[in-house]
Amino acid sequence: QVQLVESGGGLVQAGGSLSVSCAASGTIIYLADMGWYRQPPGKQRELVATITAGGRTNYAASVEGRFTISRHNGKKEVQLLMSTLAPEDTAVYYCYADADTEWSASSRKRYWGRGTQVTVSS
Repeated sequence: QVQLVESGGGLVQAGGSLSVSCAASGTIIYLADMGWYRQPPGKQRELVATITAGGRTNYAASVEGRFTISRHNGKKEVQLLMSTLAPEDTAVYYCYADADTEWSASSRKRYWGRGTQVTVSS
């Protein structure tokens, strides 16, 4: 019903910047919260940043001030601009979207992308 496709990511040196994007498609009546999680090697998935439909943002303490999340509601896209990257930011980054697929909030479900690798070299 809803597909999320990430793009961007890759290899960057410590101190550098990188951007990842995520586009949603499918039968989407309304996109509520969107955001990003990440899973470092050998660790559990963790929250990175979220953004509401109205643009209110929330960040993990570890990325506050370095990462910026934004969204384009018309394009159904969410982006994460990452700066001052450190090796600890190395992870697979997953986007998510809470989407309504019917004209009812009761249809709201969370959908996930497949992830994109971000590697920060020291």
